[in-house]
Amino acid sequence: MLIRLHQQGRMSAVARDYEDGAHVERHLHEEAQFLYAARGLMRLVTAAGAWVIPPTQAVWIPPGVEHQIFMSGQVEMRTLFIAAEVAPATLDECCVLAVSPLLRELILRAIQLEDPDAVEHRALVQRLILLEIAALERMPLHLPLPEDRRLRAICLALLQAPEQDRTLEDWGLEVGASSRTLARLFARDLGMSFNDWRQQLRLTEALPRLLSGQSVQKVAVDLGYGSGRAFSAMFRRLLGKNPKEYVASLGQLATLEKDVSGACGSEFIRE
Repeated sequence: MLIRLHQQGRMSAVARDYEDGAHVERHLHEEAQFLYAARGLMRLVTAAGAWVIPPTQAVWIPPGVEHQIFMSGQVEMRTLFIAAEVAPATLDECCVLAVSPLLRELILRAIQLEDPDAVEHRALVQRLILLEIAALERMPLHLPLPEDRRLRAICLALLQAPEQDRTLEDWGLEVGASSRTLARLFARDLGMSFNDWRQQLRLTEALPRLLSGQSVQKVAVDLGYGSGRAFSAMFRRLLGKNPKEYVASLGQLATLEKDVSGACGSEFIRE
């Protein structure tokens, strides 16, 4: 069910539950979409790449961007649809955002404001939502995909087996380009080095495995790291916490979110 957040239709909210493995087919919206994972992990895929959205985090999708969504675990999705004319101008591309406690409360509060006479209150809450979204920290959970056929062959092969540790020189022999040419193409087309892209891939692969309960050591070995320590160092460098701390913090936030949602009764209607 669509839950309107104010009468002019500039912002609306949807709450849906999905089973593990569910897939939302390719589609697009006229509005911007703030896609929030109250529980479970989602993967957003567009022609430009893929984004991993851990529980209690969100992804921003600009208007008109065709996308599909894959669910990992039991997913509780909460979405804000925001009219293009009021969407934050700084958010002009898909990105994963670290949702603040204040924003989570504001979303819940906005849904509670169903009284048609609460126009001023509703407008203030919506304004705060937009300001808070614009100020959220971006997280390095984007995996861009190239158009160049040589880079694409490398990236698709690594997506199939992210643990591979072949060098750029090795890949060059396979795709028919020098390592220097490939390095230049990675920087030009993807804005990062080959090693950075591979680390990004391994990070996005690690999150669903860690959240499913796999040990840090097992995930590290499966993704091609010689030790759990090396994997944890990479994880901390990109996300600011080691894997155990990060997963524990997400669990605490998810528990808090569940408690707050339950206190709201039927304000969120599941579909």
